[in-house]
Amino acid sequence: MIRRSWRSLLAGVALFGGAAAMNTASAADIYPTGGANARTQQLFANNGNQLTYQLASMSCSDAGGCCDSSCSAPVGCDLGCGEYGDGNYCGEGCSADDDGGEITFGGWIQMGYHNGITPLSTTRNEGLAFNDHPHRFNLHQGWLYAEKVADGSDGLDWGFRVDAMYGVDAAQTQSFGNAPGRFDFGGDFTRGAGYGFALPQVYGEVATGDLSVKIGHFYTLIGYEVVTAPDNFFYSHALTMFNSEPFTHTGALATYTASDDVTLYGGWTAGWDTGFDQLNNGSSFLGGFSTGIGENITFTYIATAGELGWRGNGYSHSIVIDTALTDDLNYVIQSDLVRTNDHDADPTTPGKDDDIGINQYLIYSLSEKVGLGTRVEWWKNEGRSQYAATFGVNVKPMDNLIVRPEIRHDWKLAAPDSTATTFGIDAILTF
Repeated sequence: MIRRSWRSLLAGVALFGGAAAMNTASAADIYPTGGANARTQQLFANNGNQLTYQLASMSCSDAGGCCDSSCSAPVGCDLGCGEYGDGNYCGEGCSADDDGGEITFGGWIQMGYHNGITPLSTTRNEGLAFNDHPHRFNLHQGWLYAEKVADGSDGLDWGFRVDAMYGVDAAQTQSFGNAPGRFDFGGDFTRGAGYGFALPQVYGEVATGDLSVKIGHFYTLIGYEVVTAPDNFFYSHALTMFNSEPFTHTGALATYTASDDVTLYGGWTAGWDTGFDQLNNGSSFLGGFSTGIGENITFTYIATAGELGWRGNGYSHSIVIDTALTDDLNYVIQSDLVRTNDHDADPTTPGKDDDIGINQYLIYSLSEKVGLGTRVEWWKNEGRSQYAATFGVNVKPMDNLIVRPEIRHDWKLAAPDSTATTFGIDAILTF
């Protein structure tokens, strides 16, 4: 049940410049290894549905307080006042973690500066990396989402999710695996100076027991890093993430929790990076599994196979091993492999698009406010290797504000062999 009022609806529309949290069963959500990992891998993850609580506080107009007969309680909740921050909301007695079938809103604004162009881009706004808009402060992601979680714990339930964003990251967030002009790719969604709009997720979901199925346009499961800024430790992205992984799919994806330690994924998609379109008759498998190994290690294997659309016909996989070394130190190793024909003139030619990469992350939680991290990577495309090392700090001056300075060094870049060192800093405000 959504806590309703016209003022709430208008507030949600007006806050389009806001932000979002990740959906369930995306790459950001399938590497939990207990408390240590939660503290390090996502030390500064989204702080909850602050926007939802703000909207909810408007749903009762009685100046004397939010608790009156006009407030309605979700099924299974007692009518009453809830607390969030320094104020009250018409909270019906449910905790902040109880989705309870409600529609929630959330978001963030990410702004950043970098003094160089991140490879593989070589010119401004080339679109071969996320951070290729140097020497200016950019609005990277102004994001808003609306979501109802499908909770199958008490039987059949339904949900949905819609994400919308504006910023310089839009070109890499649109459905660029579509034919131009389809859905959110190009056309009126692309604005000037590298800015644009994107709709990275639009899907419905049903769940019952330990099984859920989503249908529509959704984030990939592939990889460790993700598009949404608060779910990454670093401001910049790995070469492997940008060049050897899809970002979104259109199709159907099932998630089954087989046990406390094993989750299975499987579904059909219309290829890589599609938004309700099917370039080159895209038709591919997306799936894999995630399993705990002991108390401190999670092993995840996710693959795509078939006609991948713009990327060609072939196979890819991502393997992630996430280890909590101590309560404060987390180590992640990831390897991606892509092998497709890239729609060569001879579609039977093997190995036309042949990528492999290994990324290693070491993230240390210095305190609840400060995290230190390093990422070292090797990426090989068509027989040519490139390398990068990134060193960063996360600082959390407030509960909903993250600041992420970093230094990145790339070497053995494409001909002529060269190096690049880039300083970057961004800030993310979640609400």
